[in-house]
Amino acid sequence: MGGADITLRHIARRRPEDLARAFVPGGRAVEVLGWVDTQVTKLERRLDKALHLRVEGEPRVLHVEFCFALRRDVPDLVFEYLGFLFSALRAEGAGEPVPPIESVAVVLSGRRRRLPAVGKRRTAWPGRRFSGTHFRIDAVYQRTVGELRARGSALWLVFAPLARDASVAAMREVIADIAAGAATHEERAELFTAFLIMATIDPWGHNLQKELVTMVEDKEEGLLRRTPIIGEMIIEAEQRGTEKAVVELLGRLFARRVGRRPTTEEEGSILARAQVLGPGEVEDALLDLDGDALVRWLAEPLRAPEPLLEQAVEVGPGDRRRRSVRRERPSRKR
Repeated sequence: MGGADITLRHIARRRPEDLARAFVPGGRAVEVLGWVDTQVTKLERRLDKALHLRVEGEPRVLHVEFCFALRRDVPDLVFEYLGFLFSALRAEGAGEPVPPIESVAVVLSGRRRRLPAVGKRRTAWPGRRFSGTHFRIDAVYQRTVGELRARGSALWLVFAPLARDASVAAMREVIADIAAGAATHEERAELFTAFLIMATIDPWGHNLQKELVTMVEDKEEGLLRRTPIIGEMIIEAEQRGTEKAVVELLGRLFARRVGRRPTTEEEGSILARAQVLGPGEVEDALLDLDGDALVRWLAEPLRAPEPLLEQAVEVGPGDRRRRSVRRERPSRKR
């Protein structure tokens, strides 16, 4: 899920109480003890989304997965993660019983018809009684803006652009609530970053990206220069083809540096360089180069980067991923 997953995990770690309260039955006392952190989780990094809780004084563990869509492999992944998580908790407990675990898949997009409230991964033989795991499904994109606001936290307001009834008027109120609900200037910038990334997903075709970028920039002038949203948005665009939203966002930043909108050729050059050189390289150029140098850089012939050295990394049973190591390239001329 690229940059969206990274951003959501980051803000969730800042507000674990708000994350937990949404999934603990109403009225029950809940205390967040911290994130699961053991030797096993140091090897299996995906488990940094599991929280130690006390609910009505009893130990519990909450495991949350942010999913772009409820793909067919999500139940398999949840079951796999639970295996790692159980091992981590067992090793950490030193003979103590493993606390009950609740898994939740927070789904950001998908079909219009209602998703089920519960998913499952069956492992038993056909005809035998059920064995495996059940997990909750929280399809935030199928909720209303009012339902997300009722959760009472700026953490859940960042999902408002996904809501089925999202509108310009409603988002204006949400932006004001996020600004008021953030504890610090840094957190406010991070929440707005996540908010704008959610707008690129657009599961209902509201097409609010342009208006939301304008409203956030009007509320928080210079936000795009203070946060890594450029790279995040490009990653999201590469995965889902939302180039139009990225062009608009990068075009606004280009206009701030140069004093005019980019030409069609310059827009094409920005996106081409993001795809070939990587989002970090383009972000550096848009944020660091002065206007004339930026125009010259975009007009230069695009050179492919030096070859990547790929190393296979085992991250779990049956799951092999590639980690790329890029050789250092000479810095751009300013």
